[in-house]
Amino acid sequence: MKRTGIGERGKMVRGDILVQIYEIQTPGEAEKCAEAGIHHIGSVVLSEETWKDPVLKDTLRVIASTPSKSSLIPLFSSPDTVYRTLEYYRPDIVHFCELLHPGEHGREMREQLQELQRNVKRRFPEIAIMRSIPIPLAGSGIDFPVIELAREFQDVSDFFLTDTLIAGVQGAVAGDQPVKGFVGITGKICDWDMAADLVKAVPVPVILAGGLSPDNVAEGVRRVGPAGVDSCTATNALDSNGNPVRFRKDMEKVRMFYMNAAGLRQ
Repeated sequence: MKRTGIGERGKMVRGDILVQIYEIQTPGEAEKCAEAGIHHIGSVVLSEETWKDPVLKDTLRVIASTPSKSSLIPLFSSPDTVYRTLEYYRPDIVHFCELLHPGEHGREMREQLQELQRNVKRRFPEIAIMRSIPIPLAGSGIDFPVIELAREFQDVSDFFLTDTLIAGVQGAVAGDQPVKGFVGITGKICDWDMAADLVKAVPVPVILAGGLSPDNVAEGVRRVGPAGVDSCTATNALDSNGNPVRFRKDMEKVRMFYMNAAGLRQ
């Protein structure tokens, strides 16, 4: 199994913790993230209608000129558009983050997504595949079949990424995620005990995400033991009301996140 990014920079410490940052949509921010040592720099294709974005393509081109790896989320799963998107951007990693529905009622959807990932592997063998695995909000008490879902996708995934499920019940997932039909950018911490169980249960490297910040990332690494860590919301810039601004990073937070994740600060 490919472990894209892990150990490739030659200077990673603390068990080769991989550090990933989303959502980077401009060449300038991509260059700054690479300079900060970020291993995976993540971008998002926001819709099937606007999949072809020259600025975003230039962003991935900048990443390709650095030791960092590009990770691209398509917020759609129509196979033909996914293939066109990958052909156009040629990322190092494609990241699928559809909200997986457990149980029999979600089986057809999950099988379609597994087939999509198999076809991506056949068509683009050089592109690694990351799959988000929903994990309930910390303290929610929701019984969710995290490991069972992950095992369905482990043969067609190079990475798993845990992300926070903010609403749901066993057998049915509510539509309260920030992006309907997808999991992520909640800014809230997932159940780290479930995440740690996932790390132990599957052979696929697991990246811990969900509400990680410079302040809690070191504890997340200690508690969960992941292959890597990911931040989006908690490393964003803030507006005048103190709210995170999508697609604008606070580079000091990014640098602190990297250093704390890697154990470079006491």
